Amino acid sequence: MGKLSKADAPEHIEVEGYEGHLGELEGYTVAFETYTADADLTPFFVGLPNDHCQSPHWGTVVKGRLTYRYEDGSEDVIQAGEAYYARPGHVPILSAGTEVVEFSPTAELRRTIEVVARNMEAASSGT
Repeated sequence: MGKLSKADAPEHIEVEGYEGHLGELEGYTVAFETYTADADLTPFFVGLPNDHCQSPHWGTVVKGRLTYRYEDGSEDVIQAGEAYYARPGHVPILSAGTEVVEFSPTAELRRTIEVVARNMEAASSGT
């Protein structure tokens, strides 16, 4: 059995509007995330197939609200206390004051994060 807590997560990421504590369990990335600013992350997914995340995610919203917008124009709005499944082909819309615990297949998530990180770097450097 594997387990992970926010305090024990080996990876910590902090950027404006986001704080994450991440670790891996049996091929899945577990992310304890806090959103401190509203953000539509659509621009950061440019370069992925159809410019949308291709990794599925399972999770629960501990506090606040999280929205996933899909390629077909539909949206899932997940509120505090609700569990969710976000199918591939989405972009996240973050709401300030939200906390989630999310599980994603590590291999698929890495492919997405590579593109998102490049786009974030380009946006911060103005290129």
